[in-house]
Amino acid sequence: MGELEELRLETRTFAEARDWGPFHTPKNLAMAVAGEAGELVAEFRWLTAEESAPDRLAVEHRRAIEFEMADVLIFLLRLADVLDVDLADVVRAKLAANESRFPPVR
Repeated sequence: MGELEELRLETRTFAEARDWGPFHTPKNLAMAVAGEAGELVAEFRWLTAEESAPDRLAVEHRRAIEFEMADVLIFLLRLADVLDVDLADVVRAKLAANESRFPPVR
């Protein structure tokens, strides 16, 4: 079992322990992904490209960004679990499809 699948099972266990199943519908989870992505974007609001560089972010700000990234992934993993989607497989399939759309520059 890969790490992504382990995380998927961990998020399932976490949600089941709290009886969140009735709320974790595909629609609600997709909306949660979008909401958390918005919170991630908000962490970069008003920063210049240079200020958002990894070596320029304050430790506390970087931690806030990391937690927002985690929130996006958690809800995406829950959505994949509810819809029975193997994210690793579909990411590989999407990358393969993008090979012809976006050829390497070198």
